[in-house]
Amino acid sequence: MPASQQAHDLRMTLWELLTQHTLRPGDRLPSERQLLEHLNTTRITLREALSQLEAEGRIYRESRRGWFLSPPRLRYDLLAGLPFHEMVESQRRRAATELLEAHETAASATVARRLGMAEGTPVYRIVRARSIDGRRVLYVEHHLRVDCFPDILAFDLAACSLTELYRREYAIRVSRVSFELGSTGLGHRAASALHAAPGSPVQRITRINHDQNGRMVDCDDEYWRHDAIELTLSAAPQS
Repeated sequence: MPASQQAHDLRMTLWELLTQHTLRPGDRLPSERQLLEHLNTTRITLREALSQLEAEGRIYRESRRGWFLSPPRLRYDLLAGLPFHEMVESQRRRAATELLEAHETAASATVARRLGMAEGTPVYRIVRARSIDGRRVLYVEHHLRVDCFPDILAFDLAACSLTELYRREYAIRVSRVSFELGSTGLGHRAASALHAAPGSPVQRITRINHDQNGRMVDCDDEYWRHDAIELTLSAAPQS
């Protein structure tokens, strides 16, 4: 039997074993040694089966901690425009945010293009890690126009919704959002923040926010663990 077929068959057996093991979402799986002994297979075949379950979003891996059973996915409605904490808590989950970086820097070519400015123009860079039910699932890099949000770094950026801060302190309301969606691999900083291996697959969501006057005021790059979210979108077809 080809190795790929062995791994596929083992994946089904392994999943049945895990679902019968009374594991709850977020629980650690038995060690690879225990699984090898129970399933009577090779380490290569076991790891391929585990990788297939990971690709399906049924389990996830944390560096130096092992494998875990994935919790239910968060429903992420792109058109709802809900702040992270409100979106998570509306689905009866616990949300948390940690500030990793906040400083002024020069706009890269990519950021400058998104915000309609010259490369090297000063922007604020804010990096945050966001958790659901105690598990870090999102690494997000924000870049903000300095001229739109003077002194914003003085606020508590871990506790505040940026969208709410824009409205309350700067009278700036996000009226339109442009999205870019794609898949990518985690860089070293993002991987470290999410307790994942560099290169691990993630869902990338890039948002460019426009204010009530049509200005592009900020852009975000969100890197989600792919098992953590389910993207939804409802739109009426054009007649």
